Amino acid sequence: MMKSAITILVAVYVLAGLYLYIKQRSFLYFPTKENTEKYKNSMMENGGEKINIIVLNEGHKNAILYFGGNAESMALSSDYIAKQFPAFTVYLLDYRGYGKSTGKATEEALYSDALKLYDTIKPKHQHISVGGRSLGSGIATYVAVNREVTRVALITPYDSIVNVAQGMYPVFPVSLLLDDHYNSASRAKEITARTMIVMAENDTLIPAKYTKNLIGSFVKIKPEVVTIKNRGHSDISSDERYYKIMQDFIGDGE
Repeated sequence: MMKSAITILVAVYVLAGLYLYIKQRSFLYFPTKENTEKYKNSMMENGGEKINIIVLNEGHKNAILYFGGNAESMALSSDYIAKQFPAFTVYLLDYRGYGKSTGKATEEALYSDALKLYDTIKPKHQHISVGGRSLGSGIATYVAVNREVTRVALITPYDSIVNVAQGMYPVFPVSLLLDDHYNSASRAKEITARTMIVMAENDTLIPAKYTKNLIGSFVKIKPEVVTIKNRGHSDISSDERYYKIMQDFIGDGE
């Protein structure tokens, strides 16, 4: 009976691991529906897919690229972001499969789209800052080490998705199961632009230890760290202090 019980447990473990492997991207990406907003939409072709870019406040010399969370609708966020940064042209990228963009989100594809967007807009602007929230913080760090940026704002960031997932599923060899790693900690040592990290005091989705690991990975600069009290992972941007902190950090973008 003991042998049979062990066999059953092993089978359940293997099947659960296989399920996690097959469904991994459905746990990481939560595509948002297409929503209507009043701002310009520009389609960018990349890798055989059409990537939608929402353009806010056109015509300014300095720009912000913003990469959202894994369930954040850029269309629904656009109006508020536009009002908070009126002196910047802001570009919001619909991830593949999100909003009006085609395709399926993967780490490699989103990195490619982010760099393509940067290269497309660079001739129009003197300075470009990047911001990323949660999942998007991994894309922001990638852009920051592969292109010239003036500011880097990371909201509720992590050291790597592998470490976060390992904390959620400690009995599985997550590093072997995950295809998308988003290892920001490995890139932090190369970032030279002024960087700010914004944490939420009550963040349970990205526990503080993973953000602190990221902070400790910076070598060439010391990031500015701000913790917003009494807020969690999802409601951090509902606090009036959030945008004031972001505005003060971005400044004039130079």
